[in-house]
Amino acid sequence: MKRYITGRLLRAIISVFIVTAIAMTMIYTLIPRELIFKNDPVYQKLGNKDDTRKAYEYTTYEKLGYLYFDQQKDMCEAFASDNYDACMKVDSKEIKEILEDYKQKGFTIEQYKSGLYYAYKDIPISSQIFKFFGNLLDFDHPFRVQDESNPNLERKYYIANDHNGLPSIQCSGCKYKYQWYMDASWPFVHQNALKLNFGISYPTFAYQEIGSILSNRQGEEKREMVVFPTGEMQESSLLLHTAKYKATSTLDRLDQNKFTDNYADCDKMYTDPSMIQTSMTFGIISIFLAYLIAIPAGMSMASHKGKWQDKLGTVYINFMIAVPSLAFIFFGWSLGTSVFGLPSKFPVLGAHNFKSYILPVVILSLLSTSGLMLWTRRFMIDQASADYVKFARAKGLNQKEIFRRHVMRNAMIPIAHGLPGSIILTICGAVLTETVFAIPGSGKLLPDAINDHNNSMIVALTMLFTGLSILGVLLGDILMTFLDPRIQLEEKSGGAH
Repeated sequence: MKRYITGRLLRAIISVFIVTAIAMTMIYTLIPRELIFKNDPVYQKLGNKDDTRKAYEYTTYEKLGYLYFDQQKDMCEAFASDNYDACMKVDSKEIKEILEDYKQKGFTIEQYKSGLYYAYKDIPISSQIFKFFGNLLDFDHPFRVQDESNPNLERKYYIANDHNGLPSIQCSGCKYKYQWYMDASWPFVHQNALKLNFGISYPTFAYQEIGSILSNRQGEEKREMVVFPTGEMQESSLLLHTAKYKATSTLDRLDQNKFTDNYADCDKMYTDPSMIQTSMTFGIISIFLAYLIAIPAGMSMASHKGKWQDKLGTVYINFMIAVPSLAFIFFGWSLGTSVFGLPSKFPVLGAHNFKSYILPVVILSLLSTSGLMLWTRRFMIDQASADYVKFARAKGLNQKEIFRRHVMRNAMIPIAHGLPGSIILTICGAVLTETVFAIPGSGKLLPDAINDHNNSMIVALTMLFTGLSILGVLLGDILMTFLDPRIQLEEKSGGAH
């Protein structure tokens, strides 16, 4: 089993790498990159009369990893700092020498309308791919921070109590002060030492880390009494366990009143769950309800094959398959709001009112029941014709006992295979349902990213969803071995079983 799982995980990693690399190649080579500015309000407001728009355009390309970009002021500061003013003159001797060096390195040299120069060089797609994967695992360490205004910064790990009086592993010189810490939130032990770095989002959620967009809470700021390291107590929304290093030159009086060191840049608390948590809440509840409805219904159809229970179930399955999902969602939305008085949109009552969840959960559950009922019926009817069932009848067992003790157990194995994947993929969200009910989940992220040409977000979500899909299949295979010990995943001397 261990060898099988190890092999599957290695193949999964390779598959995720290949799929992501293909997606990056298609996005960054086949789609014109200037489309990223299509829905950028800042870019649209900048005029063409001066150099501002062009500088903004190439600076953005550089931040997103498309190219290397230097303006004349950057060149002069780096290579002619002693003679900066002369270098900044158009066609000066100093800048011509620098530009010649840039040309030899493969840069393209162009001029702004003002006459000043800038240079850029495209980054090959192969380098972009390896850079993405090379930076995917973001390890924090004591030499992470480089602050010229604080040359005596101590660099070390140490154990100390946090503001709650609980022991924690802290760091000086790391990006995050708290590397490992404890609090009352599950799983109770948390870390900032290792994070997944999917890059930055643009133009939506401009320049924010994609991982933070997916995992950070939403809604309004949540304020509570906080005791800061200096001992000052006040109502605040700051999460002290997220404290990041802040350069000495940017520390202000308010920071110094609250913090005893440079770790004064904290995330904020918000009232509502993150996008992923919101989608998973809806998804997991709807899956549980769908199985609760569909499995008994499918069993009843199979045990009463050809009778009214089977015919009624068949009509329901055909109806649910025939009706478009969007039409059914709007039908459920109209019925729930007009007859039962449930909220038409999720934000009406918000994430903390159970009525906000009723309509979307019921609709999502019913959309899944037809397939589950169909396959449960098929598997049980298939098992009912097996030899062991005939033998059980010959021994005198009645139909009810045969279905309950034998047929149901074997028929549930292939049904259970899809359960882990269904649960894991709730992270992906439900696009149509979340759109209709204005649910702030992760379902709309990929369609919105495609529409807004948010290429970094598309790549990150492609990788995430691919990895989760493969993991779901693997967990389904493992679950089958627990339900039926006869199923062996590894190869034995007689061949695969």
